[in-house]
Amino acid sequence: MNLDRFLDETRSLVNTALDRVLPSASDVPVRLHEAMRYAVFAGGKRLRPAIARAACTSLGGSDDDAMPAACALEMLHTYSLIHDDLPAIDNDDLRRGQPTCHKQFDVATAILAGDGLHTQAFLVLARAPRAADLVLELAQAAGTHGMVGGEIADIEAEGREPDVATVELIHELKTAALFRASAVMGGIAANGGTAELDALRIYGTALGIAFQIVDDILDETSDAKTMGKSTGKDRAARKMSYPAAVGLDESRARARECAEEAIAALAPIPNSDVLAALAKFTVTRIR
Repeated sequence: MNLDRFLDETRSLVNTALDRVLPSASDVPVRLHEAMRYAVFAGGKRLRPAIARAACTSLGGSDDDAMPAACALEMLHTYSLIHDDLPAIDNDDLRRGQPTCHKQFDVATAILAGDGLHTQAFLVLARAPRAADLVLELAQAAGTHGMVGGEIADIEAEGREPDVATVELIHELKTAALFRASAVMGGIAANGGTAELDALRIYGTALGIAFQIVDDILDETSDAKTMGKSTGKDRAARKMSYPAAVGLDESRARARECAEEAIAALAPIPNSDVLAALAKFTVTRIR
């Protein structure tokens, strides 16, 4: 199994599908649709769609089965990045190696582009087989008990003395919730059974926490050119990050431990080589 090839194939498949389900840049309101497409097609690994695709195909589903979930996840994720980067939250100028949406357009357009992508994600799912199950999974992951809740917890924790329990809560809500949804939605698209979906839920949660710990590490050890976004901002803003709470060495160890937990959870999943490789890939980024 060649993970690089799988990720390249996923990017191609998902970009083609996104081009089809997103409004054309020439559709009125033109500027809004231009901004939505700019943010989506600015780059990115398409990691959440890759998890959904891998989970779906591991249970015998097809790429076509996986695409509604994959597209919805990428649109929802991109909306969150647009809003994260706004002056009122992280105030970032760079995302995916390109000017952030509010820098390329303006703040008002960026806010509405995020809103448009959020809505479009659920529109795509509403037209998919097993729509209700997919919508429920994504709504739970994206809402106040998931990603949005994690964002406000992250903001509220700024400047406080870091502690592991708070960091882990933020990571589980802000990042792991959407990784969990990615794995489970891929399983739903393949009509996976309860035991399989439960296993994917554990896998996605552990993978998401590993990914966010690594991101915290890279914010301290990498650079903007490599990351495609600003680095060093966690420390400057006194963010509640894993390295701030326990240091870099323990953060690296915990990330690897979470990746191993993710892989161990795959025992009930047939043909799970790609899912396991994605977990290993997450921690190969550690510096």
